[in-house]
Amino acid sequence: MNQAVLENKKTVVAEIADKLKNSGSAVVAEYRGLTVAEVTELRRAMLAEHVEMKVYKNTLASKAADEAGFGDLKNVLTGPNAIAFGEDETAASRVMAQFAKKHKALILKGGVVDGKVVDAKTIDELSKLPNREGMLSMLLSVLQAPVSGFARAVNALAEQRSGGAGAEAPKEEAAEAAA
Repeated sequence: MNQAVLENKKTVVAEIADKLKNSGSAVVAEYRGLTVAEVTELRRAMLAEHVEMKVYKNTLASKAADEAGFGDLKNVLTGPNAIAFGEDETAASRVMAQFAKKHKALILKGGVVDGKVVDAKTIDELSKLPNREGMLSMLLSVLQAPVSGFARAVNALAEQRSGGAGAEAPKEEAAEAAA
């Protein structure tokens, strides 16, 4: 083989391995049967979620999976595959699964999430979770609920006491005036 071709392949393997290690998630899906328009629609949906999708040769992706320490991922690298790399743990799963529900030709096979190789079922379950901002918002509302309840209780108690003290003061003044 030509030395330039070998160097190019090594560069691609290193690129894939780097993306597998440094992405929050990577989803492998078979795209056979999608039209060009559907693939374009999928890429646009991914762009909105900061997810990158690439098509690599399976042999290069397999070598990269080994290099990155995800040897189990090689089991799903058969047929025409696309790999989606997401910044967070749910973005790639969410976009791919939502698209797969509308377009049966896209078949989720598995991926890597948070440094672990996962199957298609796990990818589907992760797709049901909100994105990072949504999760943080949910966590914040859960954390705020007890504090808000406590603040309302203290406020109600303060109003009750101030209302009660104000009502007692005129009675005391009236009693002193009568005496």
